Amino acid sequence: MSSATKAKAKPTPLSDQEIQQTYVRLQNELQALARKIGELESEADEHSLVLTTLDEALVEDPDRKCFRLIGGVLVESSVKDVNPALKTNRDGIRKVIATLAEQYKTKEKDLDKFKQEYNIRPVQ
Repeated sequence: MSSATKAKAKPTPLSDQEIQQTYVRLQNELQALARKIGELESEADEHSLVLTTLDEALVEDPDRKCFRLIGGVLVESSVKDVNPALKTNRDGIRKVIATLAEQYKTKEKDLDKFKQEYNIRPVQ
């Protein structure tokens, strides 16, 4: 058999148990991505809330003391120094969320394709 013929040959059909395991794995991957997206959205919201508060303090007194937790250590700084760092962190979190959302959509399509291929319907 030539390599072209091997490439066109269908893969070995999956057993019922393998189909079920693959289906569960794909669902678990989707759930894990959704959880991570939720956690990061909460973190981005917290950053936005803090930034709103700091923006007010920035107008009143940019040199005002503030404290920030970095790696489990409370660090003293000024509002004018912390504000840009928090904005950068929040923007980075939002980029990660966008990337994970794309991965979620791809995994969801993979799961739908798998369900169609093996004629999987949820039990009601």
